[in-house]
Amino acid sequence: MSAMAASVRISCIVQEKMQVTPPRSLVELFTGFLAIGARSFGGVLPWAYRTMVEERRWLTPADFAETIGLCQFLPGPNIGNASIVLGKRWFGVAGSAVAFLGLMALPFIWVMALGVLYLEWASHPTVRAVVTAVGATGAGLFIGTALKLGRAIVRKPAALVLVAGCFLSVGVGRLSMLVVLPVGAALGVLFARRGWL
Repeated sequence: MSAMAASVRISCIVQEKMQVTPPRSLVELFTGFLAIGARSFGGVLPWAYRTMVEERRWLTPADFAETIGLCQFLPGPNIGNASIVLGKRWFGVAGSAVAFLGLMALPFIWVMALGVLYLEWASHPTVRAVVTAVGATGAGLFIGTALKLGRAIVRKPAALVLVAGCFLSVGVGRLSMLVVLPVGAALGVLFARRGWL
């Protein structure tokens, strides 16, 4: 076994045994999602993973990957959906509202303020360069988070087949997600029933 494979295996075992401690109050839930929203420049997913899995230990990596998988399938923003799903899981309907408001409060204010500034300065070459750099940074953050999410499924060949199939279908073949998501979900259910996931 290579050193890298051994490292990934050890990381997966440690993460599976990680103790989770869901938020104990609506205030803790709100401040957790507020922290995610406040730091989510370049994309929410990396900061959501860092906050919920690594810092606050609300979820295991596998639970995070499963929740995001569900929320990816639903219409709307993934982490917005996750805030509603997780808030409901921990505190019912009030938790859903509190988590979603915590996630969206600061970004809403910042987007409105930056939108006004961008209208004023959009034609400036430096501003265009900054926007391009932020886009590249966001792509890097997303790829890094995708690799972290992959650790939770690396020992499940059927899951890797689904990942590769979806990537090839959407990323390379340019098939509509309206087709790929239902087929992927049906295959996921089939694989789960056979005990492959």
